[in-house]
Order: sequence, then structure tokens, then C-alpha cells
Amino acid sequence: MQVWDYEGLGYIRYTADDVGAPVLGYVVENKVLVGALRSRLQDTGSVEFICPAQVKSVLFPSPSGSDSDARQDLAEVGLGDGRRLRTRLVVGADGGKSAVRAMAGFQTRGWEYQQTAVICTVKVNSKHSTAWQRFLPTGPFALLPMNNTYSNIVWTTTPETANALKGMSNEHFVAAANKALIEDFGPKPGSKIAEAIGNVVANTPLLGAIGPSAAEQFQEPPRIVECVTERLSFPLSLMHASMYVGHRVALVGDAAHTVHPLAGQGVNLGFGDAASLSRVVQRGVSIGHDIGQADLLEEYERERKKTNMAMMAILDGFQKIYATDLGPLNVARSAGFNAVHLLGPLKKQIISYAMGVL
Repeated sequence: MQVWDYEGLGYIRYTADDVGAPVLGYVVENKVLVGALRSRLQDTGSVEFICPAQVKSVLFPSPSGSDSDARQDLAEVGLGDGRRLRTRLVVGADGGKSAVRAMAGFQTRGWEYQQTAVICTVKVNSKHSTAWQRFLPTGPFALLPMNNTYSNIVWTTTPETANALKGMSNEHFVAAANKALIEDFGPKPGSKIAEAIGNVVANTPLLGAIGPSAAEQFQEPPRIVECVTERLSFPLSLMHASMYVGHRVALVGDAAHTVHPLAGQGVNLGFGDAASLSRVVQRGVSIGHDIGQADLLEEYERERKKTNMAMMAILDGFQKIYATDLGPLNVARSAGFNAVHLLGPLKKQIISYAMGVL
């Protein structure tokens, strides 16, 4: 992965070798992931699919139910075709505008970033396995590798520019994308900041021993040659639910929290939620506990809220730093890029945290 600033004074290049891993991560199409998950669930032979279906209502019982009225103590899900399902636990995994969250009465806090992400798939002039991200004054531009010579674009910009990008011809969009990613690319030769930090590293034995390898030098990104899908967009915001769980309900993923996509951590946080809730439910089953009771589910909330809030604070801080176009801050930002790039142990810690292995 290579990240750099539009000022061109600093960059960071991460490689899997930095953490002794085969890869840093994967870019997987949503339909492929959903298909694989569904296939795996079908293989268990114990899962009933009701799909397609629309949830019209969810009624949650009071937590004061007793064994004598066990049926009334279940959550009731009303479907669009009139069917009503009763269950011990409803998991709200229905996105940032979660209907389950609203019907459970959970409040949220957050704010709009006044930014919009434009997404599409493009063809590039050479096959690559690097995630490229350039921070522009209006937001980050990311080019993410897929298979062969195809890549995904996630272009964060102003709502007005996003509308213009969506309305462009393919030819004009490709030209605009290449300009955003490649024009004046890279650290300027002879940058005094890069030179100063490099001198410190070279003249400090310990730092010199942990500096970047030749493989981590700045590389030019591939050139975009064609946009092959429709361009879609969505507004960016930060949102956090006041509660993740209650009697008969638990929220996971974007239903519980949304973050800025600049580091690609939204789906990773959701995976972490799902894994944690699965462990808690499995433990509840193993000890004969009611899996929809809040006292059991609160274990999941305690574990995930701490992790999610830490990542949300980091991403929100990055967004605010890179959304500010101010000379002294730009210089400090570039110096920070170079410092992290040159200090192997610090870079390793950052990568490990982003990969969820810390």
C-alpha cells in the first residue's frame, strides 16, 4: 500500500514484509462475499433462508418476562408477506440507516463530513497488487487492486464535485481520475523535509538499521484507461449508536457505527463485531443461557465498543487533519508521512493495528 499527500513532500509505503505476512489484505466484491457466506451457511444444513423478504416491523418484549409467558418474551418480526417470526435474538446488520436500530429505540450520535464518495470499477494499464491512496484537498483518492487489470476507485470529494464526476462522459472521467492520482505525483526531488529526515536516519545507527528497504521506495501508480461500471456515490458521516444491545436485540457493523472510508476500516470493524457476537452467543449456548438476554449480550458490547470507539477517533482525527489545507499543517503532515515511513517498528505497529492483529 502506498499513501502520499497532494503536496508531494511525503509518503508512506507499507508492504506485507513489514509484518511478516503474505498479504496486507484483500479487496473482495460484496456479491462474491455474500455468495460465499450463503453457500457456507447452506452447507450447515441447519439454516433456513427467507429471501427475498422485507421486514415491516420488529416488536421487542419488555425484559421483565417470566418463564410462564415465554412466548410473549420473544421478539416478533413482521414480514411484508404477512408472516410473523418469533425469536430469542434479532441481530440488526442492516446498515447505517438501520431499521432494527430505530425500532429498538437506540439513539445515535455523530455528524456529516460534507463529503461524498464516488465509487466505480476501472481498467488500468498494468496489473498491480498495490492499494494506492493520494490525499487531495477535497479528500482521499484510492485505487484498489482487483483481478487482472481491474481496480476499484473510491474518490472522496465535495458533494458538488461528486455530482459532476457522475455526470461526466467516460473519457472525461478517466482524464479527471488520472489527473487526481498522478499529476505532480510523489515527493518532490530534493525535498528539504525528506532530506532532513533521511539525514537523521542515516546518521543515527539504530534508526539507520530500521529504515526502509529499496522495495519500499516511492512508485508511480498505474494509469487508468477505462471506466467499466456505473459511477455510484454516497454521503460520508460518522455515527455511533448509544447502545449495541438490549433485550432480544444486538447491532453489528454499520448498524452500530459508521466511519470515514479513508482507511478502509468499516468492513473490518463489522467483521470484528460479528466474530465477537458469535463467541458470546456460542458461550451462552454452551452454558444453557438465554442468548437474547441483555446481561449476556452486554459482554459483546463491552468488548466491541472500546475497540470501535478507538478506531473511530483515529479515523475522525485523520479526516480533520487532511481536510485542512494550511501551509504549516501541510508541512507537518508531510514530515509525519516521512517519519512513519522511515521508522520500521512504528510502521509495523500501525499495520498490525489496521489488520486487527493487535
